[in-house]
Amino acid sequence: MVSNIVNELVEEYIRNMIPKSSGIIYEMEEYARENNVPIIQPEVAKFLEVVIKASSIKSILEIGTAIGYSATVFTRAMNIKGKVVTIEKNEEMFEIASKNIKKAGYEKNIEIKFGDAVDVLPKIEGKFDMIFLDAAKGHYQKFFSLCYEKLNDGGIIVSDNVLYKGMIASNKYVKRRKITIVKRMRKYLDYISKHPNLTTSIIPIGDGVALSYKNREEL
Repeated sequence: MVSNIVNELVEEYIRNMIPKSSGIIYEMEEYARENNVPIIQPEVAKFLEVVIKASSIKSILEIGTAIGYSATVFTRAMNIKGKVVTIEKNEEMFEIASKNIKKAGYEKNIEIKFGDAVDVLPKIEGKFDMIFLDAAKGHYQKFFSLCYEKLNDGGIIVSDNVLYKGMIASNKYVKRRKITIVKRMRKYLDYISKHPNLTTSIIPIGDGVALSYKNREEL
């Protein structure tokens, strides 16, 4: 499937460079493929693994657990020494993720909270080194407003799928039923790019990733 973001041949080449998965990671990838469950794409997973290791991240807040794939990838990247708090509102996904995390042996590292992020986020205490947004694409601005203060200075907010199959970059790709999501995502990207205390880079990898660094001092 052409993503409208990266040349198809380039995307295939990059993915072929990534070592093959095994164990629970492979099982989750197969489940996602067979059941059309959206998970972070292989090159995005590898990119975030590098970011986590290079930034010595030890605590992550995730909005959108799905089957627990990204939370598991993050935990491995932290060498099973960090903590992931992840939120999922779909009951079926919550149950599947719970089983996968238990099978991986990461129950002590990953805490899944069931419910809508809008309701759950205000109840989460503490601060995090990284926040990962991967839930309803039309609500990123709302999620951001609820979790920004939970990010440590020098921390990173990662927003996935921000180019949305190329629709965010060009109207020629926009499907009519997606217009509202596209408008909201464009507004969100403009907001984080101009935020006075963030340094943001929008990267054309996977379905588009925005990496925002929270400056240590107010500008």
